[in-house]
Amino acid sequence: MLRRRPGRGAEDRPDDPLDAAVEDRVRAVLSLGGVAHADLPDGVQQVRLRLLERAAKGQEAPRSVSAWAAVVASNLAMDWHRARRRQERLGERLAALRQEDAGDAADTRVLSLTVAEGLDALPDPLRQVVVLRFYADLPVREIAAELGVPEGTVKSRLHTAVRLLRVRLHEQEVV
Repeated sequence: MLRRRPGRGAEDRPDDPLDAAVEDRVRAVLSLGGVAHADLPDGVQQVRLRLLERAAKGQEAPRSVSAWAAVVASNLAMDWHRARRRQERLGERLAALRQEDAGDAADTRVLSLTVAEGLDALPDPLRQVVVLRFYADLPVREIAAELGVPEGTVKSRLHTAVRLLRVRLHEQEVV
């Protein structure tokens, strides 16, 4: 689980718009979106900066800072995702997989790697709703509101994404 470093909590920065729980969610969304672990602090700062810029412009605070931050993080992750070559990240994941111990956990690692590859292969709008729904744990209503699309569009994208991931898992003979 991703945690804040000691001494760097929101309680140390009273003007910080992101509390620890929101920051953890942002880190998780960024990580699941393909942002390298070393870049997570920069991503959190980008979300924080966008929230502060919003306030500086006199815009109304988001109805749900947590949901807003997850969507911003998801958008940032897509930007990072586009900037990085997919093959490079896949190579890093495979190298990490080879270094881990063999055994019963191997099946779990293969499943995780296949799902990560499947997420990488999804078009950005499909990957975004999967990450927001299943990893950021946002309800369809909030995803639709934050993305500015109808709930039916979110449901359709989720259905399509899950179907594509399921096909990939079967093709790879993982499940």
